[in-house]
Amino acid sequence: MSIDPAAQVHRDAFVHESAYVDGQTQIGAGSKLWHFVHILPRTQIGENCSLGQNVMAGPDVRVGDDCKIQNNVALYKGVVLEDKVFCGPSCVFTNVLTPRAHVERKDEFAPTLVKQGATIGANATIVCGNTLGAYCMIAAGAVVTKDVPDFALMAGVPARRIGWVSRSGERLIERQGDNLGEDLVCPRTGERYQESADKTTLVLLDAN
Repeated sequence: MSIDPAAQVHRDAFVHESAYVDGQTQIGAGSKLWHFVHILPRTQIGENCSLGQNVMAGPDVRVGDDCKIQNNVALYKGVVLEDKVFCGPSCVFTNVLTPRAHVERKDEFAPTLVKQGATIGANATIVCGNTLGAYCMIAAGAVVTKDVPDFALMAGVPARRIGWVSRSGERLIERQGDNLGEDLVCPRTGERYQESADKTTLVLLDAN
């Protein structure tokens, strides 16, 4: 284990003996950094996060509270994860759109924002410069090349929306409500959602 003296690691955080935590970093209470994790400078990890084997984050990355980042994920400069984000094993973030080994593009890094509650499946690729909406779900192996709406279920190469999911991650089904018209209902919680007229966005009507 190597923790730089300038790092701020909460006393209730766990850092495996094989992990490296560089200076000017913050690790929140209850977070766990497992085998071979490397946190680079000026990176913030929130509370109650889990970073699996061989995760790299930074520099200048921000991870919110209650995030789960599975094995072999690299969070490069420009990536921001809000609270409760799940990153599946070996999912990929990029930060340059047109990389060349012989062309320096460190001043061209494009940001990627992953909003609260989003899920990214194993081996999915998130092309930089895009925003993943709250509680969206990206299928395993999908390649995201554009902004993703809240609650969208995305799959394919390039990824396209194939449905909607609820806050609890269930695929939404259509049902006729009592004098409410057609809506979308979470089979786990009963929460109701409604599509916009053009079917490009979804809103939560009631929360349990």
